[in-house]
Amino acid sequence: MNEIDRKLESLGIEIPDAPVPAANYVPCIISNNLAFIAGQIPFKDGKIEYTGKVGKDIDVPTAKEVARLCALNIVAVLKTSLDGDLSRVVRCIKLGIFVSCVENFNKQPEVANGASDLMIEVFGENGKHSRFAVGTNNLPRNVPVEVDGIFEINP
Repeated sequence: MNEIDRKLESLGIEIPDAPVPAANYVPCIISNNLAFIAGQIPFKDGKIEYTGKVGKDIDVPTAKEVARLCALNIVAVLKTSLDGDLSRVVRCIKLGIFVSCVENFNKQPEVANGASDLMIEVFGENGKHSRFAVGTNNLPRNVPVEVDGIFEINP
């Protein structure tokens, strides 16, 4: 068991199985020492856990949890792509957070913190990253949040 696995266990964080792509793409591309993780939506146990718009159907605290679930799926894809060895992650470089929200909603950063906080919990100082958090009128399958990521890895 490596340091990341021990940390996950001590925090009670269980990494789910990586979601299966729902369309014509691959969940992760590794190029040189970078892993590019495709946008992850709130899948849990093989089904979409949340739908709707933030600011109408979903409040900010719930949306933050949705972002965290998306980030868990990013870590799951990353773990699968690294043959189960998250200790190969050097650092989380960047997260992109898309929030399906009502017009004039302006709390995308608060929602995005659900994903950002998880990266710091899992990877510590190496989980600190740059990011963007933007609002949009709609996301695939009517989900409220989608998150993608870029990670530096050891080959």
